[in-house]
Amino acid sequence: MNKAYLIRRLCWLPALALALQAPLVHAGMIGADRAATAAAQDEAAADRAKVQQFLDRATVKERLQALGVDALNAQARVKALSNEEVHALAQRIDAMPAGGAMSQNDWILVLLLAILLVLLL
Repeated sequence: MNKAYLIRRLCWLPALALALQAPLVHAGMIGADRAATAAAQDEAAADRAKVQQFLDRATVKERLQALGVDALNAQARVKALSNEEVHALAQRIDAMPAGGAMSQNDWILVLLLAILLVLLL
């Protein structure tokens, strides 16, 4: 026997072992209703994660404690919300201003600057 022939025979053995180990895959079409349900579940999970991340922020926890709401109680209430309610809450989180609301002092400062600009021009 030739050395190349022996090497080819030895290479077929691992290839055959790997081919037999591969699981069989079954592909098929899914309906639009099943695809829509899966998309809705993914969106609901993303919304719940967004609300959960919002509740995990230190500033939110401090504000909840100032209002007398326990953080664990708030998380339990979020888990009890329906998907529609969580979606609405997640949209409100996205719509919130990044810097927060302006205080009364900020409004007075803006008003004074506007008056100064009007008088100078």
